[in-house]
Amino acid sequence: MAQPYPARLDARLDEPINRLLWLVKWALLIPHFLCLVVLWMALSLLTIVAGFSILVTARYPRNIFEFNVGVMRWTWRVAFYGINAFGTDAYPPFSLKSDPDYPADFHVDYPERLSRGLVLVKWWLLAIPQYIIVGVLAGGFGLNAGGAWRLTGGGGVIALLALAGAVVLALTGSYPRQLFDVTIGLSRWCFRVLAYVALMRDEYPPFRYDGGGADRGTPPEAPGELPLAA
Repeated sequence: MAQPYPARLDARLDEPINRLLWLVKWALLIPHFLCLVVLWMALSLLTIVAGFSILVTARYPRNIFEFNVGVMRWTWRVAFYGINAFGTDAYPPFSLKSDPDYPADFHVDYPERLSRGLVLVKWWLLAIPQYIIVGVLAGGFGLNAGGAWRLTGGGGVIALLALAGAVVLALTGSYPRQLFDVTIGLSRWCFRVLAYVALMRDEYPPFRYDGGGADRGTPPEAPGELPLAA
């Protein structure tokens, strides 16, 4: 059996879902988008700081690690609500912290030590094959004019599948579960790569699709989650 990856993305389909609310969710998320612009600028700068720390101490500063995971978690909740899944009508919280009551979450296991050598090459050279895949799935990772990391979306396979699910929801009143599982699995792939290129783990993200709402690395006793994917 394949080993779970230490970056875990989870979601559960939070039915019932309003048939037409997805048409305006992007507008409702504008305050989140404004917050995330600032948070991702901070994450980019702090990742550089963490990189120097790893070079010197082989450790990722714990406070920076928790902050960066929180930004990714916030991003995933926003994507789950209105971009990558439309899987809930519960408005995402303005919070970096994990909330077991919200139907989308993201965790990365903290590493006690990281490779000093890998920090120089994993975020660009080693990750090139993964960047190509993420570019197709999510619209890609990129650098803005100031050299800061950003996670872009729109036009990727995930967004198109989520839109298809929303259209089926509007027509039938039910979100197709198999399509939901696929969109979550593809989002899971992207966020594993994100954790790797943000220097949080040395384990290379697997070229493996793990569909379904619950990540295979999430403890099964965690409240409110779906059964683990086969």
